[in-house]
Amino acid sequence: MKIVVCVKHVPDIQADRELGPDHRMVRDGGDGTINELDENALEAAAQIAEALDDVEVVVVTVGPDDAEDAARRGLQLGADAAVHVLDDGIAGSDVFATATVLAAAIRRIGDVDLVLTGMAGLDGLTSLLPAALADLLELPALTLAADLRVEQGEVIVRRDLDHATEVLAAPLPALVSVTDRANEPRYPNFQAIMAARKKPVETLTLADLGVDPVTVGESGSRTKVLDAAPRPPRTEQVVVTGGAEQGRQLAAWLIEQGLVREGDR
Repeated sequence: MKIVVCVKHVPDIQADRELGPDHRMVRDGGDGTINELDENALEAAAQIAEALDDVEVVVVTVGPDDAEDAARRGLQLGADAAVHVLDDGIAGSDVFATATVLAAAIRRIGDVDLVLTGMAGLDGLTSLLPAALADLLELPALTLAADLRVEQGEVIVRRDLDHATEVLAAPLPALVSVTDRANEPRYPNFQAIMAARKKPVETLTLADLGVDPVTVGESGSRTKVLDAAPRPPRTEQVVVTGGAEQGRQLAAWLIEQGLVREGDR
């Protein structure tokens, strides 16, 4: 059985993030890390590999040089090999163009039984990639899995919705996006970190994948940012304590801000 886990290198979510003059997120000049939600997908793959015989786990990432760090993290967390798609023509790709590159990489790997992704990327939070990728690969998509297992040629997942719980199954090959409730990602020990250094990371270009540069990057993206502005700074908080007079001040402020009308009760 062969499992592919898609991972992404993202800016540190604790650091200040901004868009550059080209309206793209500034991804250099600061520390980056693997997308935290992708670690749940990696842990799910590791658990399947421990439960079944003859399972190979391959990590795939798309991005600039720093993206290799995310691939290396995947190797530390138990993956057997990694693929890094590195090409200047990918710059500016939206989620659909990125899915095009990932799909081509997965096809090149070949004979893939299960594709796992995180539920979202913490830099964009669109949650669109899993469905877009499944569509390009013509695979059934079981999204937002809070639990998953593989049995007798099927993948079975549980989804916890607001007012219901669903149990879904699909024949392999299939794609599953994993939520942060599915598991607790392991922390790699020293032995795993050292072993990851010897595992292969294959670097591929668009030409290696047979992807026309026109179909990715800015030219191949379906979405475009027309304008962007920094979020206004937070105004200083005012804490009002006291009795009836302060209550009247609060009511007047709410009316002034248009949050309530004078006739509301």
